[in-house]
Amino acid sequence: MESMKIGDKVRFLSEVGGGVVTGFRGKDIVLVEDADGFDIPMPVRECVVIETDDYNIPTSASKAAKKRAEEQSAARTIVATSKPASSASGSGQRVERPVEPRISVYRQPEMKGGDVLNVYLAFVPEDIKAVSTTPFEAYLVNDSNYCMYYTYLSAEGKSWTVRSHGLIEPNTKLLLEEFEKSELNDRERAAVQLVAFKDNRSFAMKPAVNVEIRIDTVKFYKLHTFRHTDFFDTPALMYDVVKNDAPAKQVYVSAEDLQDALMQKKTADVPSKPQTIVKRGGKNEIIEVDLHIGELLDDTRGMSNSEILNYQLDKFREVMEQYKNKREQRIVFIHGKGDGVLRKALLDEMKRKYTACKTQDASFQEYGFGATMVTIK
Repeated sequence: MESMKIGDKVRFLSEVGGGVVTGFRGKDIVLVEDADGFDIPMPVRECVVIETDDYNIPTSASKAAKKRAEEQSAARTIVATSKPASSASGSGQRVERPVEPRISVYRQPEMKGGDVLNVYLAFVPEDIKAVSTTPFEAYLVNDSNYCMYYTYLSAEGKSWTVRSHGLIEPNTKLLLEEFEKSELNDRERAAVQLVAFKDNRSFAMKPAVNVEIRIDTVKFYKLHTFRHTDFFDTPALMYDVVKNDAPAKQVYVSAEDLQDALMQKKTADVPSKPQTIVKRGGKNEIIEVDLHIGELLDDTRGMSNSEILNYQLDKFREVMEQYKNKREQRIVFIHGKGDGVLRKALLDEMKRKYTACKTQDASFQEYGFGATMVTIK
């Protein structure tokens, strides 16, 4: 018989059903994705490759298996012949005793090493060749022998929205949602909550999981960030939720956490940083604000580029709010030349919120090409 491979359509021999081969577990177990998207582990010998998409055509083996199951689940009567006791007739007597049907519990095969929890949140582009415009699918991948109740959420400010919730079976992946590229920013802060258990089996109890994840939306525009994995036929962007029983560390840094960290830094016995705001002479003296991240924070380890940019913009907004009512005040924001991302973000912010103010390049002799002057009107 021709060897079975991923992508083949197969039908089960001993029961009705079938699907598409998505992978293998060892030599004897094949994973078959059914019409509902679940991966069902089946012995290779119980599957046959077919050409049609109709997986529900009963085979002779499945008919025989169904008949045996019906016979086992129905109450049967055992007829026993007993010897005559003190009956007047002296003839044999038939005694009928009902027999309770045996209940068989189906247990999904467990995978070696699957008692350690490994769970991932995955994003898969529907068309990898058009990554800048394609819609995306979000999956929860359960690479363990545990069932899990889950919730998948996203946040805007302090308000959370449940996007999917339910039960995910062991050693499966589950489609959570589909979304367009225009909806990507709504998923920047995501969270996954999990409660793990085993059905009809004894098991080691696992603690409940609540993991908040900062989704780097910039990665969705870069082809190389989507990589081949063991779980999908096409490249995917994977985030750890649980890794070897340990919940992933929270990577989202709130403004409150940053403020607390800064306060602790100020009280530490370390050389002080230069002041961010410097005033230079006169009634309406020029105020200089250095937005280089090295002048704002002592340590940026663990912060992504987008988090650094947001922190610099927060400092810009703080200064503008402080002086927005002081007419003719001149403020020089030193942002550096770089690749121009921070400068463009400042100018965009000025157009949206401070349209009455005047902006221009600051003095080249004093600041080079890396500064913008704002005059409050």
